[in-house]
Amino acid sequence: MNKRIVLAGILSVLSLSGMAQDLLLTQYTYKEGNPTVGKISALNTSLSKIKLSGPQAKYFGVNEKQELYFKKKPDSRTSYEVKIEAQKPSGKLSQSFQIIKDEFHPNGVIAHRGAWKHTEAAQNSIASLQGAIKLGCYGSEFDVHMSADSVLFINHDPQIQGVEIEKANATQLSTIQLKNGEKLPTLEQYLSEGMKQKGTKLILEIKTSILGKERSLALTEKVVKMVRDLKAQAWVEYIAFDYDVCKKVVALDPYAKVAYLMGNQTPEQLAADKLTGLDYHFKIMQSKENYFDEAKQKHLTVNVWTVNDPELMKWLMDKKADFITTDEPEQLLSLKKQQ
Repeated sequence: MNKRIVLAGILSVLSLSGMAQDLLLTQYTYKEGNPTVGKISALNTSLSKIKLSGPQAKYFGVNEKQELYFKKKPDSRTSYEVKIEAQKPSGKLSQSFQIIKDEFHPNGVIAHRGAWKHTEAAQNSIASLQGAIKLGCYGSEFDVHMSADSVLFINHDPQIQGVEIEKANATQLSTIQLKNGEKLPTLEQYLSEGMKQKGTKLILEIKTSILGKERSLALTEKVVKMVRDLKAQAWVEYIAFDYDVCKKVVALDPYAKVAYLMGNQTPEQLAADKLTGLDYHFKIMQSKENYFDEAKQKHLTVNVWTVNDPELMKWLMDKKADFITTDEPEQLLSLKKQQ
């Protein structure tokens, strides 16, 4: 492997250390009739002298609880950008946020790697994301890896067309063409496309690195930073098979929606570690039906993957699963409409 590429990756990861000092919101969406957006905070510090700026700051105020709220009724727009500045004991913090109207489809249908099975789109492509959006799915799931020079790419497997993503540089990976003619998308491209709409969530799976735990955690930091830099928090929910990755996301953004995939943790443990949901294979949920009730008691969401059988879909709907991840979003949406 090129030593310069490795060094670039290390330096990129080290540059993330300042992220822990970013401002956070507990919520990035608003609903009609509810003026409160979310509480302003930062990790491990208190805040004072909070100020708002930017062309759309006039719509907002900050109350005594340090909550961002609409001080005047939102107009016809459904997206607002506001810059928040605050004083902490050791200095100042400043962060811009995008606040959007919550218009996400409430059907709980998550298109696994996008909508591709009944189209000409490649899995995990921009086209498959657009397909899920066009269908009106609650979410479109996708997978993120990091190149040798720390660029984030979308693909399910660690290899594509014989190239190992983590051992290749971005220049090489950007030449790879998917079956529908698209280039292998970067995370920045995927998020930017998803942020053009406000109906479908972006269900971001942080893949487990084939190069070890440290790189998985470095990928996690890089992903959360990009979501923050693009102001994509309102759209993104995180999932991962590596439990340490899930806990890392929570540490970086305590208000992010984070669900665990492996299936070897109880709802009680997930709640104790401040995750927001479980996202388990249907066979696990069939063998541990008590998890449905236990999750709800712990205020966790329940997502089940990968469900393509209509009878199983109906069973999960009867069990009140919050979300169902499927390669057949068209079929699941049809069943939901019949409910």
